[in-house]
Parts: sequence; C-alpha cells; structure tokens
Amino acid sequence: MLDSFKHKGARKLLVKELREMGIENESVLQAIEKIPRHFFLEKAFHHNYAYSNKPFPIGAGQTISHPRTVALQSSLLNVQKGDKVLEVGTGSGYQTIVLLELGAKVYSIERQKLLADKSKMMIKKMGYIAKLFYGDGYKGLPTFAPFDKILVTAGAPYIPEDLKSQLKVGGVLVIPVGEGDTQEMYRLTKISETEFETEQFGEFKFVPLLEDKSR
Repeated sequence: MLDSFKHKGARKLLVKELREMGIENESVLQAIEKIPRHFFLEKAFHHNYAYSNKPFPIGAGQTISHPRTVALQSSLLNVQKGDKVLEVGTGSGYQTIVLLELGAKVYSIERQKLLADKSKMMIKKMGYIAKLFYGDGYKGLPTFAPFDKILVTAGAPYIPEDLKSQLKVGGVLVIPVGEGDTQEMYRLTKISETEFETEQFGEFKFVPLLEDKSR
C-alpha cells in the first residue's frame, strides 16, 4: 500500500476544502489529513477520485461516504480521548479509523459479511485495533454497553430504541434518519434515562441501514 507525496498533497487540499465548507474541528481535520482514503477504494479510483468530495462503491451495494459527511458526523460526535464509541455500519473501515485517530475505543458492527471481513483485514493491515462484529446494527451491542458515543453511518427509517438505551447519560448519538432518498442528520444527547435533547443538521444521502428481520 503506497501513500505517495501526491496522495498526501491531495489530502491537504481536501482538508482545505472541508474547512471552506464549514468543518472546524481540528482533530477531525488532522485525522482526515493523516489517513490514506485511497487505501479503501478500488484501484481504478485511487489517483483521480480518492480525495474528491464524493462517495464511492465499496461492494455489497454500500459506499464509502463523502469526506464532508465523515468530517461532519465525526465533529458532531465530539469524541474525547478514551471515549467508548459504538459505530453502527463499519463499511470500508475508513470512518472506524477516523474514530480511532480521535482517541476513541471503537466497537463497530457491520451487517454485510463481505464488508465485515474486508474492513477487519484493512484495519489490522493499517496497524489499528478495534473490536469488530458481524451482526444487526439495529440491536447495537448490549453486552458491551453503555457507550459514551454512538455513530450510525447508514440511513435509518427510525431511531432504534436499543441504541438509545445503550447510550450513557450525557452521551451522544449521531444518526441520519429518513426513509426516502435523503435523510436528516440528528444528534441526540441523553439528558436522563428517559429524556433526550434533539438537534438537526440538514439533509444527507446515505445507503439504508439494514435490519436482520429474522431476529
């Protein structure tokens, strides 16, 4: 896996673009500048597209999100070093590594077996450590709850109660919600065991969050 000067220069330009688009979290921008996004794309996309602000297919009908979307969700999560974070939708593993770079202890769950296996190999190959699981993201990971933060990286038709219950009081859940072509980005802050403060951050396009109907 080659990370050339050209790639590094392209990441600097991407970070400049993200700043101009309103991303202000320096820790997130540093993580995006450090992590070679082209490692997560098919070779045909490496040079011309890896650092453009676009999503790309990664197999199994899924995509790697826009860099702006990754940057915004990571910023909304406001990760602090040592935070225990549940990521729902490992995908390519790129967002997982951004969270790890921010100092999180990451527990990530992926519904697509192909992607779960590929991302596990890539994360290990890049020298990072996360707890990775194959399963139904709607259920979360109750065995390892509660979590300081929860990040959902696919569009959900509703906010799963299981995820809300697995969040610590004072914790934050970031999730895109909607059943149509676009979803609204929500941030929920858990005020008490039964109360949440809800904020909205505009429309985005995500692949749907898959549910295991047999469970």
